[in-house]
Amino acid sequence: MTAENAEQVGQFERWVRAGASVVAPATAVSAVLFYFGYVSARAQYEYFGIDVDTVGLGTQDYVMRSPQPLLAPLLVLTMLGIGVPALLSATRTRVAGNPRRARRLARACSAAGTVLACAGALLLLTYVQWQGWKLYALVTPLLTGVGAGVVAYARRVRALVRTRTPKERRPLLSGHSSDVLVVVVMAISVFWTTATVAQWSGRGLAMRQARELDRLPSVILDTRERLFLRSPGIDERVLEESPGQTFRYRYRNLRLLIHGNNRMFLVPYRWSASDSTLVVELDGSVRVQFQFQNQRP
Repeated sequence: MTAENAEQVGQFERWVRAGASVVAPATAVSAVLFYFGYVSARAQYEYFGIDVDTVGLGTQDYVMRSPQPLLAPLLVLTMLGIGVPALLSATRTRVAGNPRRARRLARACSAAGTVLACAGALLLLTYVQWQGWKLYALVTPLLTGVGAGVVAYARRVRALVRTRTPKERRPLLSGHSSDVLVVVVMAISVFWTTATVAQWSGRGLAMRQARELDRLPSVILDTRERLFLRSPGIDERVLEESPGQTFRYRYRNLRLLIHGNNRMFLVPYRWSASDSTLVVELDGSVRVQFQFQNQRP
């Protein structure tokens, strides 16, 4: 192999490594966005009695739905990213010259963090008793994550003032191992909390939609057979027979909730406890008309 060829191969390898360093994080971010978008969409359409997997949404659809449920968690994490370094800087300034105060602060934070983390672990172990609590999926990861974070802060305070002496008993786990465990617990807690927020966001979006069903696209549906719809408020009329006319029934006061996989999911124009979602296959067996909005241009 000539020097020129070797140089070209080396340059190609560098390009591959650089591309891999970009593609891998991008893939991970896309996977996270897809997951939280899916969780939100699933909770949203469950409210209307629909399994979101039957809608046929694609990866891009779920990714596009992820910003809304992720907005609040990202703002909180951003504020923590700003506040934690500032807190550590203030701690370094105030306790670096007073080891006794730092020791008391570290013990207090360690005790408080342990109590919080143990409370979260207790909720995990008693899931059967607490599963009916509406706030369980939010309080449990928050207690565990905040507890782990406070413990990590206590360890950082000890490291800043170097309070450990050679005569101290060595911990069961090395400092590096325990730090890794704390980070893992915090990461899992953040993921769980964000998933809960995404689920609540989807359910909240569904309830807001249910209050404003009349704002969804209005649909007139013609069918060949009677549908025997039980949702109140839907107008059913029998069409007059005429040569070549194959559609016999017309339904009004329907709204388009979502369309996917060559199917329409229709709901009544007004919410009721006895409402149901109508699934219509667009295979030529029905005739669909979309109405203009009742607003003069």
